[in-house]
Amino acid sequence: MSSTTSASATGAATRLLHAGSPRLLGGSGPVNVPVVRTSTVRFADTAAYADHHHRRAAGERVASYGRHGLDTHRALEDALLDLEGGHRAFLTPSGLAAISLVLVALLSPGDHALVADSVYSPVRRVDATLLRRLGITLEYFSPSRDDLEARIRPDTKLIYVESPSSLLYEVLDLPAMAAIAKAHGVPLATDNTWGAGWLYQPLALGANLSIQAATKYIGGHSDVMQGVVVTDSTALSEKIAAAYEALGLTIGADDAYLALRGIRTLPVRLAQHQRHATEVAQWLQAQPLVERVFYPGLPGDPGHALWQRDFRGANGLVSFAFVDGVDATAADAFVNALRWFAIGASWGGYESLALIADPERLREHSAWSGKHSVVRLHVGLENPEDLIEDLQQAMAHVNRALEPDALAPKA
Repeated sequence: MSSTTSASATGAATRLLHAGSPRLLGGSGPVNVPVVRTSTVRFADTAAYADHHHRRAAGERVASYGRHGLDTHRALEDALLDLEGGHRAFLTPSGLAAISLVLVALLSPGDHALVADSVYSPVRRVDATLLRRLGITLEYFSPSRDDLEARIRPDTKLIYVESPSSLLYEVLDLPAMAAIAKAHGVPLATDNTWGAGWLYQPLALGANLSIQAATKYIGGHSDVMQGVVVTDSTALSEKIAAAYEALGLTIGADDAYLALRGIRTLPVRLAQHQRHATEVAQWLQAQPLVERVFYPGLPGDPGHALWQRDFRGANGLVSFAFVDGVDATAADAFVNALRWFAIGASWGGYESLALIADPERLREHSAWSGKHSVVRLHVGLENPEDLIEDLQQAMAHVNRALEPDALAPKA
């Protein structure tokens, strides 16, 4: 696989571990920036107060009020900028808030945006409840089936995608899409939560904005809600900053600290998630009840070649489709029988999770026409042997729910 690290001779993991580290004062200091909580910033005099406000208005990252953040926030922003290779990072209360920030900042009444149909499903809710009311049009397209260039209109102001896609992990040819977007002067935004900035660096591949739910792998411990937007240029930073300020977005210093703590171990956690998920995915491939496994790291996955070209590795997400004959009731029985996999809607923490994919959400993915029940797994840091044993005993529950002749032997 190719690496998208910067040209610096220093290794990416080394930079990530030390980005935003505090300076030593009086000969000593903490490893990580402490939590700096405040609602009010004090100034030496009126001149200092005016100077800070002027510098902030000019785009400098200085704090003139608690909402703008202090040392803990700056350290996290620095680490995220090093991770994504961007110009400026904006911290939001959730991943969806980060997505909404980009849409509101870059789109105005009468504008048109092209959105990959396989993106995180709540984007459609933002569209239906907010953007349409503002006179903004989102058009959904299939990255694998549709001609992106032919869909760009004079009023197209944004292309928004997610790679790999939500639920089924369709890998997009981002450099090709970026070239089309650039030729038409349209910014390209990418949801990079799957890649977490470590496995995938969309800005280096031509995207203009990278969005993450830091709730997931950045935090890594299922104890923080957070989003981040990273821009690639001064012009985009100014547009995002204007909306960010107007909306009053901010995060607490404690949440910033939790994300900063998590980012230090991101490379080793993701490597372990990949090792475990690969074992689980390979085991699932051999199961007679499984029709298909969705995991870009598998050689047979349709996106495997693009994944090898553009990604550094894979994470812990594995989805699979049951064969015909396994209905929703049997799929529920499978998930309910799991012992080590908790039932939960999130992912990215240390724990394993399982969830039935909503059929309505699956129908949004035009690249998928199957009618099978699909289960999404997040493979955590438990022993993979224990997880596979758990999946095996849960499969037995499905077998018992089926008639002996309901399933044909798997070739």
